[in-house]
Amino acid sequence: MAALLATTRASRPPPVIIQPTSLHTHTFVLLHGLGNNGDRFGNELLETGLSSDGQTLNTIFPCARFVFPTAEWRRSAAFGRVRLTQWFNLSSLSDPSQRQEIQMDGFAESASYIRSIIAHEIETLPPGKIILGGLSQGCAMSLLILLSLEFSLGACIGMSGWLPYRHDIDDILGGVLDDIVSFGDEDESAPPDLSYQALGLIRGILSLDDINADAASAKRCLSTPLFLGHGERDEKVDCRLGDEAASTLSSLGMDVTWKRYPDLGHWYQIPGEIDDIVAFLNTTLK
Repeated sequence: MAALLATTRASRPPPVIIQPTSLHTHTFVLLHGLGNNGDRFGNELLETGLSSDGQTLNTIFPCARFVFPTAEWRRSAAFGRVRLTQWFNLSSLSDPSQRQEIQMDGFAESASYIRSIIAHEIETLPPGKIILGGLSQGCAMSLLILLSLEFSLGACIGMSGWLPYRHDIDDILGGVLDDIVSFGDEDESAPPDLSYQALGLIRGILSLDDINADAASAKRCLSTPLFLGHGERDEKVDCRLGDEAASTLSSLGMDVTWKRYPDLGHWYQIPGEIDDIVAFLNTTLK
């Protein structure tokens, strides 16, 4: 593995990558879970995440570069303020919506960091060749970043995660929180575009400027195909949170492939979920 970017904060190493073995056509940017790091998560995923025919993801996708960033060290409210690598602070895994105010700094910093990695990749590849995703807290962070983008990606993959601010998004889509957010200038005489407002909320949470574009352009990220998988025996992040994320993102207009795995805990299922991810990507990637 080699460093992707030379510049990074001193509190975390640079992202690590697996280079493609054939002509580079796609890039995966995959985020680890709470307390993990890019090197350990990436090595384990690509060494043990085998399909039913015994192939690794980088063998199945030889033209893909795999990028595994590492989150910053932060004191964890959920674990007695011990320092952990985490994309944002949490006070509870069973209810990640608790104390959302302590999550804000991490959301903004991590989004800026991962968006810079995506920007680096699209210097050489179109956005439709980029796959974003993650496991657990990495899934949650990747979903927020996806909803903040000004363009669609090739695909997004979320495993054993949740959607932060899901309740707020549902309230906007249900008309409970009207006029809460907007992108730039809106036609006040037109009916409110609720999904457009929900995306504005996410950009605000991530400390991003408004997109000065029409609603159709601002909502391009919603055309990204999305895979979500979750174990029904997940003892850390309840499968219900995955169900709710899939429902809310579908309500936003996304094409969501949602899979539950009856005998799976807090991880990805081998080989079943790997097979499902490969089938999803083979269908969606161009």
